[in-house]
Amino acid sequence: MTQWQAAASAAARNLGRNSIFCGLTALLPLIAGPVTVGYRGFAPTLGWLLMLVFCGIVLALAVHLLFDALLFRLASSHETEAAGLAAVGDLLFRMQLRKPDRTQPGLEKRIAGSRRIVWQQRLALAIYLLIFAILQLNASAGQPPG
Repeated sequence: MTQWQAAASAAARNLGRNSIFCGLTALLPLIAGPVTVGYRGFAPTLGWLLMLVFCGIVLALAVHLLFDALLFRLASSHETEAAGLAAVGDLLFRMQLRKPDRTQPGLEKRIAGSRRIVWQQRLALAIYLLIFAILQLNASAGQPPG
């Protein structure tokens, strides 16, 4: 396995792990929220809608990152970096997700783009968990324990 193939495989593995971890983390508050508060006033309507919006963002970015991981796996299955990236570009063109480019972005540029998406996903997840924590504190305020 060449250096670029190892980099593409490592990027695919890391993106897959990150997307699954963040996706599952985003689903847990939706499951645990009503249970932990006992279904009594879990969240004001605006808070609930904000949670759903940010959960949707995190899950959409998780799907996008899983797709990127598959593209990196496709690229690493070819003998040369140019052939692998050309296959990715061709697939994106056939799926009508990207217009054909004369110059394909390099592997490092594609990995950097995926890393930006990872950080966007982490920011959305952090905001989502912060909203959940605020709603939990709000729901538990003024209620007797138990």
